[in-house]
Amino acid sequence: MSELRADLQKICEWIEPNTRVLDLGCGDGSLLAWLKENRGVSGYGVDIDDANVRACIENDVNIIQADLDAGLTDFDEGSFDYVVMSQALQALQFPDRTIAEMTRVGRQSIVTFPNFGLWMHRFHLMLKGRMPVSKALPAEWYDTKNIHLCTIKDFERFCQQRSIDIARRDIVDYAHKESVLMKTWPNLFGELALYQIRAK
Repeated sequence: MSELRADLQKICEWIEPNTRVLDLGCGDGSLLAWLKENRGVSGYGVDIDDANVRACIENDVNIIQADLDAGLTDFDEGSFDYVVMSQALQALQFPDRTIAEMTRVGRQSIVTFPNFGLWMHRFHLMLKGRMPVSKALPAEWYDTKNIHLCTIKDFERFCQQRSIDIARRDIVDYAHKESVLMKTWPNLFGELALYQIRAK
C-alpha cells in the first residue's frame, strides 16, 4: 500500500473485503481503486472538483460529481457498508449534517481530520498570535479551504452529544506513527485523528 497516503492505508486496513464503500471527497479515487483491486470492494466516490472527477474516470472509479454540503439524499439508509471521508471534514460548511448523513447511509463510517489541538498549533498561536501553518494546516488563513477546524476533544464531544458510537480510534502523526505521548495525551500530541463511527 506504499502508493497510498498513510491515513488511506489505515482506512484500507479497517475495511472488510467484498463490501460496498462510499468515499466522500474522494480526490483522484486512489482509495477506491486500491480497494477495488485488492479487496474486491465496490462503490462510488463523490467529489465536486472537475480535475478529480476526470482522474476518477481515468482510474476506472465510479464517481458522482456533487457538493457534500448538499447532503446524500440520493442514497438510501444503510445502502453502504462503509462511508469514508478523509481529511475533508474541516472544509465542509455543514460538517454536522454530513456526519449525520454518513451514519444514516453507512453501517460504519470512517472520518479522518487534522487535530487543531496539537501542541505546535497552540504554541504558534500563543507566541506569534497568528493562525498556524504546518503539515496538517499548510495554507495561510486567507487561502485555506479549512473553515471548521476541530480538536480530538471537540469531535468526541460531538459524537457523544449526537449519540454516535466510536467503534475505533487511531491517533497518529503524519508519518502515521504512534507514540506514548499520543496515547497518553492524544489531544495535545496527535497530528491526525482517524475514527470509525456508527449510529447508536
